[in-house]
Amino acid sequence: MSTPATTGNDRSGLSGPPAGAIRTITLAATDDFDGWRSAARALAIADIAPDRVEWRVDGDVGDLFGETVEPPPVTARSRALTAPRHFIDLARQAACHRDPERFALLYTALWRIQRNPGFASDRADPLMQRIEGLAKAVRRDIHKMRAFVRFREIEDDDGTQRFVAWFEPEHHIVRANARFFVERFANMRWSILTPDLSIHWDGETLSETAGAIRGDAPGGDPIEDVWKSYYASIFNPARVKIGAMMKEMPRKYWKNMPETALIPALVAGAQAREAEMIAEAQQSAAAPGSNRSGAWQALRREAQGCTRCPLHRCASQTVFGEGPVDAALMFVGEQPGDQEDLAGRPFVGPAGQLFDRALIDAGIDRGATYVTNAVKHFKFVARGKRRIHQSPAVGEIDACRWWLDQERALVLPRVTVALGATAARAIFGKAMAIGKSRSRPFALSERAEAWVTVHPSYLLRLPDAEKHDAYRAFVDDLRAAAQRVS
Repeated sequence: MSTPATTGNDRSGLSGPPAGAIRTITLAATDDFDGWRSAARALAIADIAPDRVEWRVDGDVGDLFGETVEPPPVTARSRALTAPRHFIDLARQAACHRDPERFALLYTALWRIQRNPGFASDRADPLMQRIEGLAKAVRRDIHKMRAFVRFREIEDDDGTQRFVAWFEPEHHIVRANARFFVERFANMRWSILTPDLSIHWDGETLSETAGAIRGDAPGGDPIEDVWKSYYASIFNPARVKIGAMMKEMPRKYWKNMPETALIPALVAGAQAREAEMIAEAQQSAAAPGSNRSGAWQALRREAQGCTRCPLHRCASQTVFGEGPVDAALMFVGEQPGDQEDLAGRPFVGPAGQLFDRALIDAGIDRGATYVTNAVKHFKFVARGKRRIHQSPAVGEIDACRWWLDQERALVLPRVTVALGATAARAIFGKAMAIGKSRSRPFALSERAEAWVTVHPSYLLRLPDAEKHDAYRAFVDDLRAAAQRVS
């Protein structure tokens, strides 16, 4: 649905350069989206072709023979100009990019939209792809600024405390990001210095000054020693994914962050801890009478601090597996549900109750089995007071597979049963069609195999007419897998 962008001038009343002349539009600032939008409206209404417009920013060196002119005037007699709201939002982001052609690209797109309203949604078009790329880079830079700004406390000349940070953005995002910092640090007096522009908040008013240099920002302060100690204490093997860390936190930001000086040693130490933990688990599992339970407890404690994927941010807790650590039969579900997330135990909700009933009907003692999930945190979307389950994504399954692999290395089950597609992917490392895979064994090693069946929650969603037969087939799968143990 299109949203009116402006109303514009009747062409018969235009003034300015003669037809065919180049119109040079000078914007007030590098991120002057409102100025671009106002000029672009008038130009598009007047049907000025993109190749007849030159865009400049005040202070830039432009064409020595060019003449800066005002865009055509807009009056009450103007015809309507429309542009989809999503394009306006996209243009607002792309306008913050450092690409010198950004304003020309945006005007070209707006001009084409007036001739083909569907152009704004044509993601295959090279122009729209380029604009999307500019906007994406800006959004990423905005995220980096929010994540990597570090304030240091100083004392102003009047004796009051102020917090100052230094940041080097890739694009013109400082003004676009200012409101975020005002809302987040409303009770602080702070300044963020950047090479292009500096912003300051005194608790009531946001102001701007010219760009600064790195030396204008203070060095470390006593608070950083506390932060470094905290950061070092929470750094564990579950957090170490070197490639992902470098992608999300490039080295260019390290000099602004006190904790980054610790990273090389922490990475080396974390890798050593991980190797030691795996070796301990494997040794415990292989040696009869050894402390396998202690190794499992250590693994469970490590999992409580897992941040391998974003799911830990909203979940109440990590829901680890439970059962004998020498169980011959292991069941792997999808992820915790609402009740599991609150209780901290797997399979205690409605699906868990059906699973317990099926185990009894199959002649299996749940207390003699190890029960866990492929993903250890509850993924959901909030709807009012309810938390509605959402299936985990492939990246989340792969991130959590590390924990499942360690559980299996400790327990060494003779038979592992995958309950549903998510569990099957976690065990086999690829997508498995349940209908084609169920009711038959797959060899995992010389002494271990896996079976695939449906997840109990699938049975709960079936129409009543289909539930009986589906439940009986599920029980048969469980019984057949248990018989393979012996």
